[in-house]
Amino acid sequence: MGTPQLDKPKRMGEKVRAIRLRLGLTQQQMFEQLVDHGAKIHVGYIGLYEINERIPTLLVTLAYARAAGISTDYLIDDKMELPG
Repeated sequence: MGTPQLDKPKRMGEKVRAIRLRLGLTQQQMFEQLVDHGAKIHVGYIGLYEINERIPTLLVTLAYARAAGISTDYLIDDKMELPG
């Protein structure tokens, strides 16, 4: 038996990377933006998020959405494309 695998967004990594690049930020600068928006994370997580090795918590996802000025729906829903 084991722990059931949780469903997780498959495209979140590409989307958070696209947000960082659209904002013209380094991973360090993105970390600082997320912290400014209330996220509590380690700077090394940014790269892991971008390659889908780690999925952001709900509060980190919210911080990404706020930094980008979008709804969290765009990050969570694999069928939705990032706006503009």
